[in-house]
Formats: sequence, C-alpha cells, structure tokens
Amino acid sequence: MIIGILSILAVFFVMPSSSVGAERVWDSDLKRYLTDQEMNMAEVYLQEEEGIKIMFPKSERVRKEFIKLNPEKKSLVEERIGWKFPEESFEVYIGETAGQIDGYAAVQNTIGKHKPMTYLVGVDNKGFVSNIELLVFRESRGSEVRKKRFNSQYEGKSVLDPVRINKDIINISGATMSVRSMSAGIKRVLVLIDEFYLKPSGIGSDTMAAKKDKGFFSSIFGN
Repeated sequence: MIIGILSILAVFFVMPSSSVGAERVWDSDLKRYLTDQEMNMAEVYLQEEEGIKIMFPKSERVRKEFIKLNPEKKSLVEERIGWKFPEESFEVYIGETAGQIDGYAAVQNTIGKHKPMTYLVGVDNKGFVSNIELLVFRESRGSEVRKKRFNSQYEGKSVLDPVRINKDIINISGATMSVRSMSAGIKRVLVLIDEFYLKPSGIGSDTMAAKKDKGFFSSIFGN
C-alpha cells in the first residue's frame, strides 16, 4: 500500500506545471475545449522591424516615441473609440524625410476570440490609414485578416470613419472576432495619432470635420 501511495505521489510531482491547474478554454463554435497546442500556437508572419520597413519604405529615418495617457486623456480616447482598454502607454514610430513627417505607425495587441493578435497600423501625415500588417496571430481560426484583399479596406480610413463591421468594414465569415479586434485597434490608433500629433499640429479631426462640412455645403450651394 505504501509503495502504491509513493507511486501516485511520484506521478503527481513529475507532472509538468502547465498541466496542473491549467485553465481550459471552451470554444463555442467548435463545441469543445481547445487543446494545449491550440492555446499555445503563435504564427509569426513578420518581425516588428520588418513591419516598420514596410510601413516607411521611403523615409530617411524612423524614430520611436512613447506616449503616456493620463487618466483624463485615457477617458477621452476611450469615449471617442467607444470601448475601454487597460493600456496606459503606447509606442509610436514616426517616419521622417528632410525634416518632414511621412507618417506614423503603432503596434497593437487586441484580443481576438481567445488570445491577442499583434499587428502594425500605419497612418499617413494627414491622418488616413496607409497600411496594415499582421505580425503575430495566436488563434486557430481567423488569420485571413492578414490578407490584403481583406485589410486593404482599412486603407484611407480616418478618425471620422466608423471603422466597424456592418458600418464600413466587410466581415469575414468565421473570423468575426478577429475582424472586430483589428477594427478596434485601428480605430484606437487613429484616435491616438489624432490626439497626440495631428490636433497639436492644427491638422486633426476638428480641421478634417470642418473641411468635410465645408465641402458638403459647397456642393449644395455651389460656393
């Protein structure tokens, strides 16, 4: 009996720590718990450095800045994008040529269905999305968001656009959570760039909205 107890204890103590008390995740679409392999998968498509080169192919130099959100600014950004997030600081890459800003880029980590995906969002110096590149995908489904035939629809979007499924973004069947996640992160980048860079330069959303309204009334009255 003692030998049997010792054998049980030996099996318990040699079990990998990852199997003891590991959280099991139920997938409602697959109607089963995800396997360890599915929970630990991470498909790396691009390194961050490679993505930055794609974002700024012609820039003479690229510098990195850290932006910190105080409680007031964080609440403002959350109100503008329509959802709350835990992060309080972000890294922003800025491409420059001959002393002029070419554009901005920021890495985003937003939750897809079960785990976060990592992607780069590029914004030009006027506040329009210039490029999207998926860096790391950690789900078993939904990686179609990396394909240009899908994510090119974000290009040209500004902070004045909804950037939402069923509004101005076409969904991918079977990848709804990934599409929502990417859309949310893109909207957040647009608002961050607007608040920290474009508005202080006098070319932010207020100016964009004024020009848009002026163009609308001009088309009506012919001015």
